[in-house]
Amino acid sequence: MLDFSKDYVLENEVVKVSPLHIEHTKQLSEQSDDPDIWAYLLEEGRNTEQLQAYISQALENRKIAKEYPFVVYDKVKKQYAGTTRLYDYSNQLNVIKIGHTWYGRNFRGTGVNKHCKYLVLEFIFEQLQIERVGFGVHAENKVSIAAMKSVGGTKEGILRNFIPSVDGDGRTDIVLFSILKDEWTTFVKPKLLQKLNRKV
Repeated sequence: MLDFSKDYVLENEVVKVSPLHIEHTKQLSEQSDDPDIWAYLLEEGRNTEQLQAYISQALENRKIAKEYPFVVYDKVKKQYAGTTRLYDYSNQLNVIKIGHTWYGRNFRGTGVNKHCKYLVLEFIFEQLQIERVGFGVHAENKVSIAAMKSVGGTKEGILRNFIPSVDGDGRTDIVLFSILKDEWTTFVKPKLLQKLNRKV
């Protein structure tokens, strides 16, 4: 069971994933001033004021057990890289989603995302014993779609016309992915570990 009042810390030799706090605004502002980060998100956090509001809202959502936001620290570069969250948790259905994930430009394609996803998925399936993890990706965000496939997500559907398009002209879809607990055990975890070991 996910306890929103507990401070979970997940780490390996490459990344540390820990609870997001308002004090992280300064460190994350070094990464967030990048239009590519916010192109596919409804929120905005490019400047310090926007980012502080973004983090404050995430922390309020944690207080009401709606979201659990994490900050991601790159232990190799010794810098905060970005954020990710758990949300739409149902204790009754034993399901959860991962989203609101973004990284600064210097951390993309470095393996940080795969290491982060591995730790969070391991935590979800092996510590929390959750049965299913869901993901939703903006249909125009080809990089994130490729990343979801790379970490073992299975495409399972589309929410049509769910979100405004990036250029503001019309609407576009959300692509849905998921990973199930038995998939994690049998093939997602071993394959992801192989990829991580090649990066080390």
